[in-house]
Amino acid sequence: MEARTRDYLEGRFGDYYRRAQIPLPPAAERREWGYIPWSAGGTTMVRHQSLLDVGDLGDFLTRTAPRHVYFSSARFTDPGAGTMDEKGWQSADLVFDLDADHLPGVDPETTSYADMLDACKDDLLKLLDVLDDDFAFEETQVVFSGGRGYHVHVRDESVRGLDSEARREVVDYVRAIDLDVEGLVGTESNRGTTRRVLRRHGGWGKRVHDRLLELAENLREMEDADALDRLQELQGIGEGRAKTILGQVHNNFDAIREGNVEAGGPGTRILVDALAREAVAEETAPIDEPVTTDTKRLIRLPGSLHGGSSLRVRTLERDEIEAFDPLSDAVASRFRGRDIAVRVTDPGPVEFDGDSFTLSAGDQSVEECLGVFLMARGRAEKVKE
Repeated sequence: MEARTRDYLEGRFGDYYRRAQIPLPPAAERREWGYIPWSAGGTTMVRHQSLLDVGDLGDFLTRTAPRHVYFSSARFTDPGAGTMDEKGWQSADLVFDLDADHLPGVDPETTSYADMLDACKDDLLKLLDVLDDDFAFEETQVVFSGGRGYHVHVRDESVRGLDSEARREVVDYVRAIDLDVEGLVGTESNRGTTRRVLRRHGGWGKRVHDRLLELAENLREMEDADALDRLQELQGIGEGRAKTILGQVHNNFDAIREGNVEAGGPGTRILVDALAREAVAEETAPIDEPVTTDTKRLIRLPGSLHGGSSLRVRTLERDEIEAFDPLSDAVASRFRGRDIAVRVTDPGPVEFDGDSFTLSAGDQSVEECLGVFLMARGRAEKVKE
């Protein structure tokens, strides 16, 4: 990035902060603050700052116009101390991070930025399903990171004291790492006997049971030949077992509804194993483990601008997520309404602000919101007007 471009973006970020109202996180005075200025290279972080060092946040952001702004997930006794040991750790929010560049099946070299963000939102919804259904946290905040994904901050008092190992257990559960299918099966009394059934009232057991019910209902509506083909698509189920399972579906659907893994012989249990693998593949969220297990993480400040995109780091209510388009809804209004001159250095397709088009190389006049986006993304440089 050329010096003229850095100077321009720094000035315009300062103009944004001059008018922005940036809310403080809870217990802001006990958190560490950090930022990255618009220096050449743009990677040197200034950290070990307390709110006392920073002063009024709005004034600080207007004066420094940083490229990136962070605050710690942790609360400290002395957040401005120069070393972690001296800070005096007290507790930390539980933070989940989804990054579009690291999603399974997404190749950043061949997938557009917009498509990566769409895929990341799908995984965000999966993550929230698990957090809501299985943990029932009360204090959660969903944030578009301004760059490649989303953050979820959990601030329930019950999790703030967890150490890294306990947080890793949360990660393992959310990602269903080494899911113990046997552990999803329990026993219950039934007319004087006991039977083994899926734990179907919550957690991964319920997810597998939901899939079992859905599959059984679909099989009942199919022609037998099609139903047998569908069953044999599942790992470990051949023709013989498929026929046994299909007979159970037609003749004893109540056993399936009850999650009975013993009815129908070993074929039912193999079916449950296969559906558990499907649930893990399709319903887990690929969260970034080091972020969640870190008890002292610096995370982006909601309301700030992301220096790699110029988009706002934006909090989202749950009912906003489905319709949220980050390449339109996170564009700062401060950058709308006028055109600027840029030199496009990385031509090609662009999806931005609800539109798709192809940029040509060279000097062009574009709306400023697009110009700052291209410059921040390294696809354009600022030229004289």
